Amino acid sequence: MAAPRKLKILFVTSEVIPFVKTGGLADVSSALTQKLQELGHHVRILMPKYGAIDERRFKIHEVVRLKDLSTKVGKNEVIFSIRSSFLVGAKERVQLYLLDNKHYFGVRRSLYSDPITGKEFPDNDERFILLAKSVFELIKKLGWIPDIIHCNDWQGGLIPAYLKTIYKDDPMFQNIKCVFTIHNLSYRGEFPKSSFVKTELPVEFNSPKGILLGNKISFLRSGLTFADAITTVSETYAKEISTMKEYGNGMLDVLKKRKKDLYGIINGIDIKLWNPEVDKQIPKKYSVKNISDKKINKQALAEKFGLEYKEDVPVIGMISRLYDSKGLDLIQKAFKDLMKLDAYFILLGTGDRKYHKFFETALMKYPTKFSCYLGFDDGLAHLIEAGSDMLLMPSKFEPCGLNQMYSLVYGTVPIVRETGGLADTVVKFNEKDGTGNGFSFKKYNEASLIKEISRAIKVYKNDKKAWLKLMKTGMKSNFNWLSSAKKYIEIYKKIIG
Repeated sequence: MAAPRKLKILFVTSEVIPFVKTGGLADVSSALTQKLQELGHHVRILMPKYGAIDERRFKIHEVVRLKDLSTKVGKNEVIFSIRSSFLVGAKERVQLYLLDNKHYFGVRRSLYSDPITGKEFPDNDERFILLAKSVFELIKKLGWIPDIIHCNDWQGGLIPAYLKTIYKDDPMFQNIKCVFTIHNLSYRGEFPKSSFVKTELPVEFNSPKGILLGNKISFLRSGLTFADAITTVSETYAKEISTMKEYGNGMLDVLKKRKKDLYGIINGIDIKLWNPEVDKQIPKKYSVKNISDKKINKQALAEKFGLEYKEDVPVIGMISRLYDSKGLDLIQKAFKDLMKLDAYFILLGTGDRKYHKFFETALMKYPTKFSCYLGFDDGLAHLIEAGSDMLLMPSKFEPCGLNQMYSLVYGTVPIVRETGGLADTVVKFNEKDGTGNGFSFKKYNEASLIKEISRAIKVYKNDKKAWLKLMKTGMKSNFNWLSSAKKYIEIYKKIIG
């Protein structure tokens, strides 16, 4: 019997943890590639080398044959290099390439937008045209021909289009297939129609059949139109975006058309990083066997955020980007009523200025009930997951969500809205038979939010046995990357044929 075929996979992404991160894409780019490599496949990653990346810490070095390469972006010839490093930490280390161009990436500390104005960089179109084109220069120079190019979100959206047009007759690229993953459909990579000429795509694609969305071009639409397979990060989200206008975000027509090529695969979590038994960032490690030690983390959390520790008063944590889509508008509308509940609320997050202002005011107004840190801090995220009794995620939509999975394995009971990956991972607690692993509500309004939070507090206070079962059920969850990685491999093999 022949040994299973080992695939060559080039994974193109705009962020990878621990190099840089703004969201879940960075976690996925690290964990999934490591798991694919562990399963015996040959994986290499390509990402931009942003100014925020520490060269010495990550041992980034020159590769002679990948120095001073050139390509065109619009009318301009752009010189760039591709440098080398490794993702360390997996059983097998993964080769990582970094696209190095000072003008487009090196001099900026942040990834996509100006941290002072909050506005996206006006040349994001050119920056990610360069990323897409560098893929083909990398393959040519290395002579390493992948079976699959796996690109992610709008930043990689032009790669499938180039593969099917500019490079389609080049024998080197003829057998390569493309998988495009949507981590969040609301980021569409939109640019003025005038940006189309910079892409150098055939003129007929300057239309809704190509990459035109209304009166703009969309790199995301390009990925959806030209990839051989499309994946997204949960089954429910795949269903929502291909059947419901409010989730389709202007892409419903193309997603409906490509429904048979669209797959939902729930993300895993990195259990080396997110596991209360081995977590070095929390005051006291614990497991299902010594679940009472979780209280020590609750005490530390209350102290850290200046709240009084009370065993019988639950701490409800929130770790979120502060945007409407994450349900922050619901939190704001319901806030007065939430403050009347017998619970503490702790928030960690950063985002829209209006929410920063709102929570700064709330902190002054309700100092004995509410506390927050407006920014991102990985250590605090771990402490909130370990020290809270519940985790609140009332998202308007949520492609996958990672925090509800982290909270489950930490014995922190999630309260979520039933959408996307939240619906796929959180099973509503049923008082009659004791089944479920969390709390959830369907309607996107404050009344439903408050009702379900109140129900969770009631169970916490009045039914210790049921609560302990909820915690233990969550802690026994298996969200490792193995089954997800195997599903990606099935898709790769299916499109290779």
